[in-house]
Amino acid sequence: MANKVITPADIAERTKLDLHPGDTVRVWQKIEEDKGKFRLQAFDGLVLSHKHGRQAGATFTVRKVVDKVGVERIFPLFSPMIDEIEVVRRAKVRRAKLYFVREKAAKEIRRQMRRMLQLDPTQNTDTEHNAAAVAVPVAEVPVEHTAKEAQV
Repeated sequence: MANKVITPADIAERTKLDLHPGDTVRVWQKIEEDKGKFRLQAFDGLVLSHKHGRQAGATFTVRKVVDKVGVERIFPLFSPMIDEIEVVRRAKVRRAKLYFVREKAAKEIRRQMRRMLQLDPTQNTDTEHNAAAVAVPVAEVPVEHTAKEAQV
């Protein structure tokens, strides 16, 4: 326990940090490897929401897509385990919370799956195989699960 070195967050710097939904950020988080040894790991993604203003309990949600699966993390703004927050790109959005991005991603995956199910006629001339592929209803296409569905 005595070897752990966790520096407190610079509160003035974090308060000045102007995070808004729609920004693309890179959050450098301290990960404990062994007892007292830390490494930095980056989490790049889109800021979906920023909650609780500049209070001590302020949080922001970051979403990224890894291997076609959406991953969201909620970071405390003033956590000592966050080493640095870089704003990579700013964006102008017309919403305070961008939760609709989850559904847009799910729709895009469904659209891609439909495209994959429609066989190219130049690839296969077997009519029985083509008829079976077309007969698959769209409702059976797997959909990306959101964080809300996973919690239920």
